[in-house]
Order: sequence, then C-alpha cells, then structure tokens
Amino acid sequence: MNIQQLEYIVAVDNYRHFVQAAEHCNVTQPTLSMMIRKLEEELSVKIFDRTKQPIVPTGIGREIIDQAKTILREASRMNEIAKHFNGDLSGELRIGIIPTIAPYLLPHFVNPFITNYPDIKLHVSEMITERIISELKLGNLDVGIIASLSEENSLQEIPLYKERFYAYVSENTDLYAKKYILPADIEPNELWLLEEGHCFRTQIQRLCELSRNSQFGSSFSYRSGSIETLIRMVEKNGGITILPEMAVMELSEERKKHIRSFQFPEPAREVCLVVNREQMKTRLIDALKTGITAYLPQEIFETNTALRIL
Repeated sequence: MNIQQLEYIVAVDNYRHFVQAAEHCNVTQPTLSMMIRKLEEELSVKIFDRTKQPIVPTGIGREIIDQAKTILREASRMNEIAKHFNGDLSGELRIGIIPTIAPYLLPHFVNPFITNYPDIKLHVSEMITERIISELKLGNLDVGIIASLSEENSLQEIPLYKERFYAYVSENTDLYAKKYILPADIEPNELWLLEEGHCFRTQIQRLCELSRNSQFGSSFSYRSGSIETLIRMVEKNGGITILPEMAVMELSEERKKHIRSFQFPEPAREVCLVVNREQMKTRLIDALKTGITAYLPQEIFETNTALRIL
C-alpha cells in the first residue's frame, strides 16, 4: 500500500470514472486500474462496484476511501509542518473566484503578489459559488473568493472587505433625477439581472424583494453572465442594473453620471475567502489574504459599518 494508490481511489470516488480519474492523476487508465486492483488484492476487498455506471464504491469501499482521505490529509499536514518550521512560503494555491469579483479584484493584487511571493504559484479559475463550494469539498480547490455566506459547516470564511451596491440607471428612467433611491423605487420590468446561478443575482433579488418567478419584461428577456454587458444594455436600451462598489470604481467619469446611491442603510455584500476547515495550506492562504488587502483601493476599507449585508 502506498500514498499513490490512496490518491487513485479518492480520484475515482470523486470522478466516478476511471478514465477521468486517470487524467486527473496524470497517469494512464490501465496504470490506475492496475494499482487499484493491487490495493484491493492486498486488502482482500472490492473497493468499487465496476458493474454500475457511473462507478460507485462498495460499502466497505466507502469506509476505505474515507480513511484514505484522512491519511492523505495527514500526509499533507507533515509537509506543511516542515515548511512552517523552515519558514518556507512555497507551493501551489488553487483558487476559485466568482465572476462578479474577478475582473475588479484580480488586477489589483496579482502582479504585486507574484512579485512578493515568487515561490507561490496561483492557479485561478472563475466559477459560480455553488461550484466553488463543491470543488473545495472534493479537494480540487484550496480556497474560494466569494460574496455570500456558504452556510456550510465544513467550510471556514475569512472576511476580506465589504462593498456597497449602487444603481446604474438610464437617463430615460425616473430614477435618473434622484440623488438617492430606495429598493422599492426599482421597477422589476426595468431591471437587468445576471443569469441564474450567480450569487450576485440572488442578492439583488433579495434587495428588491423579487421572487424567483418575477417577470422581467413581457416581450424580451435577457440574463447576462457579465456586469459589463448589463451596463451596456442600460445605456443602449434603458432601464437599470445594480453594480458592486469595486465595479463602480472602474467606471469612467461619464459613466459615473449614471450611478445612484441607495438610501441608508446602504445594501452591501461581504467578500471573503472560503476554505475547507481541514485544509493544510494555512500559511499560503494567510499570504493570499495579506496580498489582497494590501493592494486594494483604500476607499473600500472606509465603508461605513452600518450597512445592510445581503
């Protein structure tokens, strides 16, 4: 029995497919299958039921896989203990970040981070919150950057910053003449939203007290995955959309003329790191938090504490 075999059975459990598990482990499928069979022979049990598609663990296989995960975590912990003793800040960080944060946060800290921590390799992927949580549980990500509470006991959240929400309104709407607006002022038929699955969309629905079945226009429905696209739809077709503070900071002075603040208490979201409580890369994640907060615009930290977090 060796660590490699344990990694293989965990990969098959995650992917429920021998070929995909082999690709993940960077080995050929015959090699992976042979090593798993050797482990099964050594233990005198069948770990996987190969008669079913997708492949599933047997009853005893489930227990063995769970124990394998524990062993792999402890083996990883040994490496982290040694790195900590040696003051070593090196390794890989696999990061998942939601699309409504990525284009506004990443440009601020990535270059300074890789300059200050040249031995930490960042692998960043954009994905929605639900997938980030799933990939963290599977061990395919080390850390997520999200903007909604995960409500997962197995995950730990590390706050980064809070950012207000602002309305981006067309000059053809009644809201354009106002300095401050209320959520109740927003007409659902004039509101451009992100597509389903984005936590930012859910937060806006909560802000405007919209149900999931609310009708947005009678003859045309459009739900985008891009905040920039929503801005352009407002500019070309009228209506309103909601923007997070970091996105507003990127707007030109001409575009900022379309920005309207919400009345007190201002709606906002809290951006945080989210990690598996059993993760072993504490020092690298601490470095990530430091790198992010050190290079964000200082205005983001001057936000009034009396905010309505959605």
